[in-house]
Amino acid sequence: MSTVGDVGYVDADGYLYLTDRATFMIISGGVNIYPQECENLLITHPKVADAAVFGVPNTDLGEEVKAVVQLMPGVDAGAEFAEELIAFCREHLAHIKCPRSIDFTAELPRLPTGKLYKRELRDRYWAGHTSRIV
Repeated sequence: MSTVGDVGYVDADGYLYLTDRATFMIISGGVNIYPQECENLLITHPKVADAAVFGVPNTDLGEEVKAVVQLMPGVDAGAEFAEELIAFCREHLAHIKCPRSIDFTAELPRLPTGKLYKRELRDRYWAGHTSRIV
């Protein structure tokens, strides 16, 4: 048996659930964080249309959690709303899994198949770093 980097689990009935990709895992202070959990939460917020969560460089922790969010039409982006979204995440997730910062974009990059092109976003923040772990 081999894998292509998918992460998931098999339930008691033998059904396989794919939940994330190993390459998207964030290692922050030695803790493994799977961003899908935070993404799934962020898109439940009524003002959020889409979200991408990934690791960005942090000199003390290696990586930290970053979210890039596409807002619903008519919603204004700003530092105050970013703090609101971080607080929303902290109500529902362990703090280590929550974004330390949130950026906003008009539209998240997607492949023709509709799949989120997370690498394009992540590469913007890793420019100038030779490794994913600082």
